[in-house]
Amino acid sequence: MKLLVKTSAVAILAVFLAAVLTAAKDKKKDPEEIGARDVGRGVNFYSLEKEIALGKQYAQEVERSAKIVEDPVIAEYVNRIGQNLVRNSDAKVPFTIKVLDAEEVNAFALPGGFFFVNTGLILRAESEAELAGVMAHEIAHVAARHGTRQATRGQLVNLASIPLIFMGGWAGYGIRQGASLAIPIGFLSFSRGFESEADLLGLQYLYKTGYDPTAFVDFFEKIQSDEKRKPGTMSKVFSSHPLTDDRIKGAQKNIEEILKAKPEYVVTTSEFNQVKTRLAQLHNRRKVDDKDLNRPRLRKQSGDGTGPIESGGDDKDKKQKGDQDERPTLKRRN
Repeated sequence: MKLLVKTSAVAILAVFLAAVLTAAKDKKKDPEEIGARDVGRGVNFYSLEKEIALGKQYAQEVERSAKIVEDPVIAEYVNRIGQNLVRNSDAKVPFTIKVLDAEEVNAFALPGGFFFVNTGLILRAESEAELAGVMAHEIAHVAARHGTRQATRGQLVNLASIPLIFMGGWAGYGIRQGASLAIPIGFLSFSRGFESEADLLGLQYLYKTGYDPTAFVDFFEKIQSDEKRKPGTMSKVFSSHPLTDDRIKGAQKNIEEILKAKPEYVVTTSEFNQVKTRLAQLHNRRKVDDKDLNRPRLRKQSGDGTGPIESGGDDKDKKQKGDQDERPTLKRRN
Protein backbone atom coordinates (compact mmCIF):
# COMPACT_ATOMS: atom_id res chain seq x y z
CA MET A 1 0.00 0.00 0.00
CA LYS A 2 2.82 2.41 0.88
CA LEU A 3 4.52 1.60 -2.42
CA LEU A 4 1.31 2.42 -4.29
CA VAL A 5 0.93 5.77 -2.54
CA LYS A 6 4.56 6.65 -3.21
CA THR A 7 4.22 5.72 -6.87
CA SER A 8 1.06 7.81 -7.20
CA ALA A 9 2.80 10.82 -5.64
CA VAL A 10 5.68 10.52 -8.10
CA ALA A 11 3.24 10.25 -10.99
CA ILE A 12 1.34 13.33 -9.83
CA LEU A 13 4.59 15.26 -9.47
CA ALA A 14 5.65 14.20 -12.96
CA VAL A 15 2.33 15.34 -14.42
CA PHE A 16 2.61 18.65 -12.56
CA LEU A 17 6.15 19.28 -13.82
CA ALA A 18 5.12 18.38 -17.35
CA ALA A 19 2.25 20.85 -17.14
CA VAL A 20 4.57 23.60 -15.86
CA LEU A 21 7.07 22.96 -18.66
CA THR A 22 4.29 22.92 -21.26
CA ALA A 23 2.91 26.21 -19.96
CA ALA A 24 6.38 27.78 -20.04
CA LYS A 25 6.92 26.49 -23.56
CA ASP A 26 3.56 27.87 -24.71
CA LYS A 27 4.39 31.27 -23.21
CA LYS A 28 7.54 31.41 -25.30
CA LYS A 29 5.35 31.24 -28.37
CA ASP A 30 2.93 33.93 -27.21
CA PRO A 31 3.96 37.51 -28.02
CA GLU A 32 1.33 38.75 -25.58
CA GLU A 33 3.38 37.23 -22.74
CA ILE A 34 6.56 39.15 -23.57
CA GLY A 35 7.98 40.61 -20.37
CA ALA A 36 5.91 38.32 -18.13
CA ARG A 37 7.83 35.11 -18.82
CA ASP A 38 11.21 33.84 -17.70
CA VAL A 39 12.90 32.92 -20.96
CA GLY A 40 16.33 32.79 -19.28
CA ARG A 41 15.42 29.90 -17.00
CA GLY A 42 17.93 27.06 -16.91
CA VAL A 43 21.08 25.84 -15.18
CA ASN A 44 23.36 28.84 -14.82
CA PHE A 45 26.40 29.29 -12.57
CA TYR A 46 26.30 33.06 -13.09
CA SER A 47 24.08 35.43 -11.16
CA LEU A 48 22.58 38.28 -13.17
CA GLU A 49 24.94 40.68 -11.40
CA LYS A 50 27.97 38.58 -12.31
CA GLU A 51 26.73 38.33 -15.87
CA ILE A 52 26.54 42.12 -16.17
CA ALA A 53 30.01 42.51 -14.64
CA LEU A 54 31.51 40.01 -17.09
CA GLY A 55 29.77 41.64 -20.03
CA LYS A 56 31.10 45.04 -19.00
CA GLN A 57 34.62 43.63 -18.73
CA TYR A 58 34.53 42.16 -22.24
CA ALA A 59 32.83 45.28 -23.65
CA GLN A 60 35.80 47.30 -22.44
CA GLU A 61 38.06 44.87 -24.31
CA VAL A 62 36.00 45.44 -27.46
CA GLU A 63 36.26 49.20 -27.16
CA ARG A 64 40.02 49.02 -26.62
CA SER A 65 40.50 46.75 -29.63
CA ALA A 66 38.01 48.16 -32.14
CA LYS A 67 37.00 51.58 -33.41
CA ILE A 68 33.71 52.97 -32.13
CA VAL A 69 31.71 55.20 -34.48
CA GLU A 70 31.36 58.51 -32.65
CA ASP A 71 29.13 60.23 -35.22
CA PRO A 72 26.18 61.36 -33.04
CA VAL A 73 23.54 60.94 -35.76
CA ILE A 74 24.49 57.34 -36.55
CA ALA A 75 25.11 56.35 -32.92
CA GLU A 76 21.81 57.84 -31.69
CA TYR A 77 19.80 56.25 -34.49
CA VAL A 78 21.13 52.72 -33.95
CA ASN A 79 20.80 53.05 -30.17
CA ARG A 80 17.18 54.20 -30.52
CA ILE A 81 16.25 51.22 -32.68
CA GLY A 82 17.90 48.86 -30.21
CA GLN A 83 16.30 50.41 -27.12
CA ASN A 84 12.85 50.21 -28.75
CA LEU A 85 13.41 46.51 -29.33
CA VAL A 86 14.67 46.02 -25.76
CA ARG A 87 11.50 47.65 -24.38
CA ASN A 88 9.49 45.07 -26.31
CA SER A 89 11.60 42.11 -25.17
CA ASP A 90 12.02 39.81 -22.16
CA ALA A 91 15.39 41.34 -21.25
CA LYS A 92 15.94 42.00 -17.55
CA VAL A 93 19.12 44.06 -17.95
CA PRO A 94 19.73 47.56 -19.35
CA PHE A 95 21.41 47.67 -22.76
CA THR A 96 24.42 49.68 -23.87
CA ILE A 97 24.45 49.81 -27.67
CA LYS A 98 27.35 51.08 -29.77
CA VAL A 99 28.35 51.02 -33.44
CA LEU A 100 31.65 49.45 -34.50
CA ASP A 101 33.53 50.71 -37.54
CA ALA A 102 33.87 47.25 -39.10
CA GLU A 103 33.03 46.07 -42.61
CA GLU A 104 31.82 42.59 -41.59
CA VAL A 105 28.05 42.16 -41.86
CA ASN A 106 27.49 41.33 -38.22
CA ALA A 107 26.37 42.33 -34.75
CA PHE A 108 26.99 40.70 -31.39
CA ALA A 109 25.69 41.10 -27.88
CA LEU A 110 27.72 40.21 -24.81
CA PRO A 111 26.16 38.87 -21.60
CA GLY A 112 24.62 41.59 -19.49
CA GLY A 113 23.36 43.75 -22.38
CA PHE A 114 26.50 45.14 -24.02
CA PHE A 115 25.63 45.23 -27.70
CA PHE A 116 27.75 46.13 -30.74
CA VAL A 117 26.49 46.68 -34.31
CA ASN A 118 28.95 46.69 -37.21
CA THR A 119 28.71 49.42 -39.82
CA GLY A 120 28.87 46.65 -42.43
CA LEU A 121 25.50 45.36 -41.22
CA ILE A 122 23.87 48.78 -41.58
CA LEU A 123 25.24 49.20 -45.11
CA ARG A 124 24.16 45.69 -46.18
CA ALA A 125 20.61 45.99 -44.84
CA GLU A 126 18.09 47.33 -47.35
CA SER A 127 15.50 48.46 -44.81
CA GLU A 128 15.21 49.44 -41.18
CA ALA A 129 13.21 46.27 -40.51
CA GLU A 130 16.12 44.12 -41.78
CA LEU A 131 18.55 45.90 -39.49
CA ALA A 132 16.11 45.61 -36.58
CA GLY A 133 15.65 41.89 -37.29
CA VAL A 134 19.34 41.11 -36.76
CA MET A 135 19.39 43.29 -33.66
CA ALA A 136 16.29 41.60 -32.25
CA HIS A 137 17.97 38.21 -32.63
CA GLU A 138 20.97 39.39 -30.62
CA ILE A 139 18.76 40.94 -27.95
CA ALA A 140 17.02 37.57 -27.66
CA HIS A 141 20.36 35.89 -26.86
CA VAL A 142 20.81 38.29 -23.94
CA ALA A 143 17.20 38.03 -22.76
CA ALA A 144 17.45 34.22 -22.68
CA ARG A 145 20.91 34.44 -21.03
CA HIS A 146 22.34 32.13 -23.67
CA GLY A 147 25.93 33.32 -23.17
CA THR A 148 26.27 32.35 -19.52
CA ARG A 149 24.04 29.29 -19.87
CA GLN A 150 26.24 28.05 -22.70
CA ALA A 151 29.36 28.82 -20.67
CA THR A 152 27.84 26.93 -17.73
CA ARG A 153 27.42 23.85 -19.92
CA GLY A 154 31.09 24.02 -20.78
CA GLN A 155 31.99 24.37 -17.14
CA LEU A 156 29.92 21.35 -16.20
CA VAL A 157 32.13 19.33 -18.52
CA ASN A 158 35.26 20.59 -16.80
CA LEU A 159 34.55 22.05 -13.38
CA ALA A 160 38.24 22.68 -12.79
CA SER A 161 38.14 25.50 -15.36
CA ILE A 162 35.68 27.65 -13.38
CA PRO A 163 38.18 29.64 -11.26
CA LEU A 164 40.27 30.37 -14.34
CA ILE A 165 37.34 31.92 -16.18
CA PHE A 166 36.93 34.64 -13.60
CA MET A 167 40.67 35.33 -13.67
CA GLY A 168 40.74 35.59 -17.45
CA GLY A 169 42.89 32.52 -18.01
CA TRP A 170 40.44 29.99 -19.44
CA ALA A 171 41.92 27.92 -22.23
CA GLY A 172 38.69 28.14 -24.22
CA TYR A 173 39.28 31.66 -25.46
CA GLY A 174 38.65 32.41 -29.13
CA ILE A 175 39.33 35.37 -31.36
CA ARG A 176 36.18 37.18 -32.35
CA GLN A 177 35.83 37.90 -36.07
CA GLY A 178 35.86 41.63 -36.82
CA ALA A 179 37.66 42.69 -33.63
CA SER A 180 40.96 41.39 -32.33
CA LEU A 181 39.83 40.57 -28.83
CA ALA A 182 39.66 37.47 -26.69
CA ILE A 183 36.21 36.45 -25.45
CA PRO A 184 35.32 33.00 -24.12
CA ILE A 185 33.74 30.99 -26.91
CA GLY A 186 30.86 30.02 -24.65
CA PHE A 187 29.68 33.62 -24.49
CA LEU A 188 29.30 34.06 -28.27
CA SER A 189 28.99 30.67 -29.94
CA PHE A 190 25.65 29.04 -29.25
CA SER A 191 24.12 25.61 -29.64
CA ARG A 192 21.61 24.90 -32.37
CA GLY A 193 18.83 24.94 -29.79
CA PHE A 194 19.83 28.37 -28.48
CA GLU A 195 20.03 29.77 -32.01
CA SER A 196 16.54 28.47 -32.78
CA GLU A 197 15.23 29.97 -29.56
CA ALA A 198 16.83 33.34 -30.39
CA ASP A 199 15.15 33.19 -33.80
CA LEU A 200 11.79 32.49 -32.14
CA LEU A 201 12.11 35.23 -29.54
CA GLY A 202 13.74 37.75 -31.88
CA LEU A 203 10.88 37.44 -34.34
CA GLN A 204 8.42 38.22 -31.55
CA TYR A 205 10.41 41.27 -30.40
CA LEU A 206 10.56 42.52 -33.98
CA TYR A 207 6.83 41.97 -34.39
CA LYS A 208 5.84 43.60 -31.09
CA THR A 209 7.98 46.66 -31.88
CA GLY A 210 5.90 47.08 -35.05
CA TYR A 211 8.29 45.88 -37.75
CA ASP A 212 7.46 43.48 -40.55
CA PRO A 213 8.72 40.10 -39.25
CA THR A 214 9.28 38.77 -42.77
CA ALA A 215 12.21 41.19 -43.04
CA PHE A 216 14.04 38.87 -40.65
CA VAL A 217 13.79 36.02 -43.13
CA ASP A 218 14.45 38.26 -46.12
CA PHE A 219 17.78 39.40 -44.71
CA PHE A 220 19.07 35.94 -43.87
CA GLU A 221 18.02 34.64 -47.29
CA LYS A 222 20.03 37.52 -48.76
CA ILE A 223 23.09 36.48 -46.76
CA GLN A 224 22.64 32.91 -47.95
CA SER A 225 22.51 34.18 -51.51
CA ASP A 226 25.76 36.08 -50.91
CA GLU A 227 27.35 32.84 -49.73
CA LYS A 228 26.30 31.00 -52.90
CA ARG A 229 27.74 33.75 -55.10
CA LYS A 230 30.93 34.02 -53.06
CA PRO A 231 31.58 30.85 -51.03
CA GLY A 232 33.15 31.49 -47.65
CA THR A 233 31.43 34.82 -47.06
CA MET A 234 28.73 33.51 -44.76
CA SER A 235 30.95 31.08 -42.89
CA LYS A 236 33.32 33.94 -42.07
CA VAL A 237 30.74 36.52 -41.14
CA PHE A 238 28.28 34.31 -39.31
CA SER A 239 30.73 31.76 -37.93
CA SER A 240 29.03 31.92 -34.54
CA HIS A 241 25.52 32.09 -36.06
CA PRO A 242 25.39 29.35 -38.70
CA LEU A 243 22.51 29.91 -41.11
CA THR A 244 20.75 26.80 -42.32
CA ASP A 245 17.70 26.11 -44.46
CA ASP A 246 16.07 24.57 -41.39
CA ARG A 247 16.44 27.79 -39.41
CA ILE A 248 14.99 29.87 -42.21
CA LYS A 249 12.08 27.46 -42.68
CA GLY A 250 11.55 27.43 -38.91
CA ALA A 251 11.35 31.23 -38.84
CA GLN A 252 8.85 31.21 -41.70
CA LYS A 253 6.74 28.64 -39.85
CA ASN A 254 6.81 30.68 -36.63
CA ILE A 255 5.67 33.79 -38.52
CA GLU A 256 2.72 31.89 -39.97
CA GLU A 257 1.70 30.06 -36.78
CA ILE A 258 2.26 32.43 -33.85
CA LEU A 259 2.27 35.98 -35.22
CA LYS A 260 -1.18 37.30 -36.03
CA ALA A 261 -1.21 39.44 -39.12
CA LYS A 262 -1.38 43.19 -38.49
CA PRO A 263 -2.97 45.72 -40.84
CA GLU A 264 0.36 47.49 -41.24
CA TYR A 265 4.03 47.14 -40.34
CA VAL A 266 7.06 49.38 -40.37
CA VAL A 267 9.38 48.31 -43.17
CA THR A 268 11.73 51.25 -43.46
CA THR A 269 12.01 54.96 -42.76
CA SER A 270 13.53 57.99 -44.44
CA GLU A 271 15.85 58.25 -41.43
CA PHE A 272 17.28 54.81 -42.19
CA ASN A 273 18.11 55.94 -45.71
CA GLN A 274 19.66 59.17 -44.43
CA VAL A 275 21.81 57.35 -41.87
CA LYS A 276 22.89 54.77 -44.41
CA THR A 277 23.88 57.52 -46.86
CA ARG A 278 25.73 59.36 -44.11
CA LEU A 279 27.59 56.20 -43.15
CA ALA A 280 28.49 55.44 -46.76
CA GLN A 281 29.91 58.96 -47.11
CA LEU A 282 32.00 58.49 -43.97
CA HIS A 283 33.31 55.18 -45.31
CA ASN A 284 34.15 56.66 -48.70
CA ARG A 285 35.83 59.68 -47.13
CA ARG A 286 37.95 57.45 -44.93
CA LYS A 287 38.99 55.32 -47.90
CA VAL A 288 40.04 58.41 -49.85
CA ASP A 289 41.96 59.78 -46.87
CA ASP A 290 43.67 56.46 -46.25
CA LYS A 291 44.62 56.17 -49.90
CA ASP A 292 45.87 59.72 -50.38
CA LEU A 293 47.33 60.54 -47.00
CA ASN A 294 50.95 61.74 -47.32
CA ARG A 295 50.99 60.89 -51.03
CA PRO A 296 52.69 63.62 -53.12
CA ARG A 297 50.65 65.14 -55.94
CA LEU A 298 52.37 66.33 -59.12
CA ARG A 299 51.26 69.46 -60.94
CA LYS A 300 52.30 69.71 -64.58
CA GLN A 301 54.13 72.77 -65.93
CA SER A 302 52.46 74.90 -68.56
CA GLY A 303 53.59 74.41 -72.12
CA ASP A 304 56.14 77.24 -72.01
CA GLY A 305 57.67 76.06 -68.75
CA THR A 306 56.87 79.31 -67.00
CA GLY A 307 54.88 77.77 -64.18
CA PRO A 308 52.32 75.22 -63.08
CA ILE A 309 48.99 75.06 -64.84
CA GLU A 310 46.24 76.42 -62.61
CA SER A 311 42.50 76.46 -63.18
CA GLY A 312 40.83 79.88 -63.08
CA GLY A 313 42.47 83.34 -62.95
CA ASP A 314 43.99 85.32 -65.78
CA ASP A 315 47.32 85.05 -67.57
CA LYS A 316 48.90 87.56 -65.19
CA ASP A 317 48.10 85.37 -62.20
CA LYS A 318 49.53 82.34 -63.98
CA LYS A 319 52.74 84.23 -64.82
CA GLN A 320 53.15 85.37 -61.23
CA LYS A 321 52.78 81.83 -59.95
CA GLY A 322 55.24 80.65 -62.55
CA ASP A 323 57.79 83.22 -61.41
CA GLN A 324 57.42 82.08 -57.82
CA ASP A 325 58.28 78.51 -58.62
CA GLU A 326 59.35 77.25 -62.01
CA ARG A 327 59.65 73.66 -60.87
CA PRO A 328 56.86 71.00 -60.77
CA THR A 329 55.05 71.41 -57.45
CA LEU A 330 54.77 68.50 -55.07
CA LYS A 331 51.97 69.12 -52.59
CA ARG A 332 51.07 67.00 -49.60
CA ARG A 333 47.48 66.77 -48.45
CA ASN A 334 46.92 68.06 -44.93
